[in-house]
Amino acid sequence: MSRTKASGLLIIGGTLVGLLVIMAVFAPLLTAHDPTAISGQALESPSADHWMGTDIPGRDIFAQLVYGTRASLAVALLGASLAITGAISIGVLPALIGGRADAAAARVVVFLLALPGLPLLILIGSLAGGSNVALILMIGLIGAAPNARILRSQTLTLRQRGYITVARGFGGGPIYVLRRHVVPGLGPLIVVGFVNWAGISIALEAGLSFLGIGDPTAVSWGRTLNRALEQQSIYFSDMWTWWVLPAGLAITLAVLGFTFIGVGLEPTFNPRWARTWLRAT
Repeated sequence: MSRTKASGLLIIGGTLVGLLVIMAVFAPLLTAHDPTAISGQALESPSADHWMGTDIPGRDIFAQLVYGTRASLAVALLGASLAITGAISIGVLPALIGGRADAAAARVVVFLLALPGLPLLILIGSLAGGSNVALILMIGLIGAAPNARILRSQTLTLRQRGYITVARGFGGGPIYVLRRHVVPGLGPLIVVGFVNWAGISIALEAGLSFLGIGDPTAVSWGRTLNRALEQQSIYFSDMWTWWVLPAGLAITLAVLGFTFIGVGLEPTFNPRWARTWLRAT
């Protein structure tokens, strides 16, 4: 992949995510309907008043699509933030301390990587009932291990650098060195990891909501698909075009947006990618 292609992906991804942010911020201006309130007859076809029709109780589907953006972005930000925070806690800090702390943390990372992520999410979601907080915590936990492995390997290199050795020699504790030197040095990898896991978080939340796991009253794209596919006749009419297709496209474009940003940032932020690119050219 050339740098030009990577920049193109970054622009496309940024545009898609930017549109999602605009939808989330200006949701009340984009639709006059409350996504949880009955505003029409059941299963109305698209019209001037209901651009994407209504569902079984008579709620506006377009409103659900627009307000569902808020739920997806919230899960993306919270899930990715927890994953990166966990990665720094079990990957970066122990690697900076070294010794037994690093060895113990490395075993924890290996254990977390060995866990079957999706089945565990489904199990926890089922046991937690309608708690979205538990799902977000689990999404963050599952994302901590793969990010910790990447950040730990780079930390092992950074801690040998002269300026970090000097900072520790002058009495700088692990937290000080981590905050002032290591985290800024890992900044590019942290950004890429955050963006990539944000997209994965959206896909995981949508998949779990589609399976009926989580808050049944929540407004989200996955929950919209779940309600649509409860209708056995959905594919024997044109209802799927205005009930299933828009929500599915929204999930796809959101995940692609974050993925494109992550791939577009790799040539600039990932030194290993840059060395590979230089050898190829």
